[in-house]
Amino acid sequence: MKKTIIRIGERERKYVEEVLTTEFRSSSGCSMMSRLEKAFAKKFKVKYVLAHNNGTATLHSAMYAAGIRPGDEVIVPPLTMASTSMAVMQHDAVPVFADVCENTFQIDPVAIKKLITPRTKAIIAVSLYGLSPDMDLIMKIAKKHKLVVIEDSAQCFLGKYKGRLVGSIGHLSSFSFQASKHMSAGEGGVLCTNNQKMAERIRRFSVLGYADVSAKQGKITKDDIQNPNYNRHVCLGYNYRMPELCSAVALGQLEHLEELVQRRIDVANLFLKQMRGVDWLIPQATPVGYKNSYWSLAVRLVHPRIKWFDFRKKFMELGGDGIYAAWKLTYLELMFQHLNFSGKEEIYKKLYSDKMQKYQIGLCPIAEKIQPQILAFKTGYWDWSKAEIQAEILNKTIKFYEK
Repeated sequence: MKKTIIRIGERERKYVEEVLTTEFRSSSGCSMMSRLEKAFAKKFKVKYVLAHNNGTATLHSAMYAAGIRPGDEVIVPPLTMASTSMAVMQHDAVPVFADVCENTFQIDPVAIKKLITPRTKAIIAVSLYGLSPDMDLIMKIAKKHKLVVIEDSAQCFLGKYKGRLVGSIGHLSSFSFQASKHMSAGEGGVLCTNNQKMAERIRRFSVLGYADVSAKQGKITKDDIQNPNYNRHVCLGYNYRMPELCSAVALGQLEHLEELVQRRIDVANLFLKQMRGVDWLIPQATPVGYKNSYWSLAVRLVHPRIKWFDFRKKFMELGGDGIYAAWKLTYLELMFQHLNFSGKEEIYKKLYSDKMQKYQIGLCPIAEKIQPQILAFKTGYWDWSKAEIQAEILNKTIKFYEK
């Protein structure tokens, strides 16, 4: 039996105590955010890491770094958390939904190519459930059309694409530290890039437009704020900086990230073993050369007589923890159906109505087909005995339906 993993342990508590001891005074020598950024950059082999208060703010900053302007188009997948598209709209740009690949559930490069217009400025490539999209094809398309590629890697830590770490391939990459992610600080996230100019733009945008912050410096100095003639704000910026307490926990998590990721992979493989030979449960395909980090184990239920809700109900009746559903496709959410954009709807109706897709059934047929089929099994079992129990319950559920 594999050992029990302590997800939040002594190292996280040690770093939190360091922050509390300083009473949050950076002058006392504690700057956890900076330490986290440096350590994350080293781990993920990128030049610049900029910490944010959450993984949606990172995407908003990415819009600014990419030079997105009102009315520009950003190609996104519909099968993912809606915040990916919301970040586009927060910047008054237009999300354009590209269909997904049926076997991997990832954004389809063929669909991307068909949607490019003179207004297209960026592509957000989401690594859904822990698996990378086909980044070589996406980067090739982006190069041809001079587009910025933003990797949304919120669900993919230490995943690999043809030997390269996911999050080190695009022009920008976003990671989330929300509670369910591979590494968590409760909240928080980072935005990564190898482009210094982009890093400088991100820092100012995410730290109130301060003059003397930089790609590798997230705060202004005491000398700055004690100068009555100091010009603090050189541009409009948001207050997206990651809190020190969250940074402290994230730093501790980063130091045993390999262990946390491997446990999810091991749990996924344990569940996959129970599904071997079951042709009506089709796992998300991991192509050769890819490493899936299994934020969740996503499986399509394709049995003609077994309903999604019935399978989940039986699994839970037998003692299962539950099964998560895939998100409703973003363009079918009520905010898009009713064009309820929290005060921005008049802007979109007047300026972009002729440029926007019709948010209706049939827009992305593959995504619409697989979304209601997806069973997403939890992989974050730190006590291995609990994972084994859940795998056995899955086995019993399958046998019940194969009688």
